[in-house]
Amino acid sequence: MPTTSFGHPNMPRQLFFQTPEQRTALARQRFFDEGARPSGLVGEAVLQSWMRCRLSHRDPVEPVSFEQVSRSRAHASLNRNRQLLQAGNVELHQLETALRGTDCRVLLTDAQGVIIHATELPSAAQQPLLKTASRVGVNIAEHQIGTTAPGIVVRTGEACTVAGGEHYFQCLQTIHCAAAPIRDIHGQLAGVLDVSVEAGRFHFDPTSVVGMYAATIENRLLQLQSTQHLVLQFQTSPSLLDTPLEALAGIDADGRVLWLNGVAQRLTGCSVQGRPEVHEVFGLTLDGLLALHRQKPAQTLRLPNGLAVWIKGHLSASDGTDFNHAVALFAPAAPLAAEPVDKSVPNEAPARLVDHSQRLIETTLADCDGNIAKAARALGVSRGMLYRRLQKTRQSETVGAETSRSAPPA
Repeated sequence: MPTTSFGHPNMPRQLFFQTPEQRTALARQRFFDEGARPSGLVGEAVLQSWMRCRLSHRDPVEPVSFEQVSRSRAHASLNRNRQLLQAGNVELHQLETALRGTDCRVLLTDAQGVIIHATELPSAAQQPLLKTASRVGVNIAEHQIGTTAPGIVVRTGEACTVAGGEHYFQCLQTIHCAAAPIRDIHGQLAGVLDVSVEAGRFHFDPTSVVGMYAATIENRLLQLQSTQHLVLQFQTSPSLLDTPLEALAGIDADGRVLWLNGVAQRLTGCSVQGRPEVHEVFGLTLDGLLALHRQKPAQTLRLPNGLAVWIKGHLSASDGTDFNHAVALFAPAAPLAAEPVDKSVPNEAPARLVDHSQRLIETTLADCDGNIAKAARALGVSRGMLYRRLQKTRQSETVGAETSRSAPPA
């Protein structure tokens, strides 16, 4: 007896399905009822999530419980993710303001899928599932509530959307969600930004919206985590600087590239594997890059791959001292195009960021005849900050001298 693809007798088989809902329904039939792999009917990320859920012996018709983790674990997660919450403070508010005319909720999870921020919307009464789920401390990882966009991002680190019937559990099929990853300076997943709606559809492109805000939060997080790093901002157009489309790079104290955000990797064609030296990625020495300072307009630089970019830099110390505005007084100007680095010529200038900072303090003090107050004003820092830096330096020198005297002769 002939059947349709949905198993109804005496009806011709449909070869094409015009709506996403029809394709998803066919995918569910083939996967859950027939045990077949519905390739091409749902995204590969969703299909892989279904397979993982089935391997864990979860029944798609069972109810889902949005359980909060223990109070101590929730508190620990909030403490661990203070920088992430700080980085997202402005953007989360802006995103929630932008979505205020919709029924969407904004969720931010940690790297394990535990919610650390959730939107409170007036329409919560019409969203019973999201009202229950959208609480700080609720675990929405895949092993807990099956296939969802944030659950997949936690598992794979890749942005995705999950719509209606693509959720593994049937009770969640009224939800549509889109999520994107936020990474830290080590390239590891730091959190997940998610936008979800219940009993309705997105009337805009959620992938673009959540991706843009996630990128902005990630850029802020990278800079927050980059104390005592030289942070470079660059793009092929100066109008793209200070936007979610800017490229960012972190240079460590030894003049090596510690991290590159996704845009920077695409523009330079480089990765941070092996921590390449700055001249390999940017074609300049550390001294040349230190000449890029925030107070002046971005400068042009031709990368080793031939691409010309607009670039500027920012340098701050771990104690909050910002030497960026003064570095340009002591560092050479950056050239318009990268010059080849001749390693046979010794570099007389200090090679590390900490040495540049110390040289800057010493030179400024000398120019101010040892006047702490005047030197602090020249550096743009408080006198207390400068006193603490000088005291720390003297202590280090004292320890070093005592170590040298106590060391046994060679």
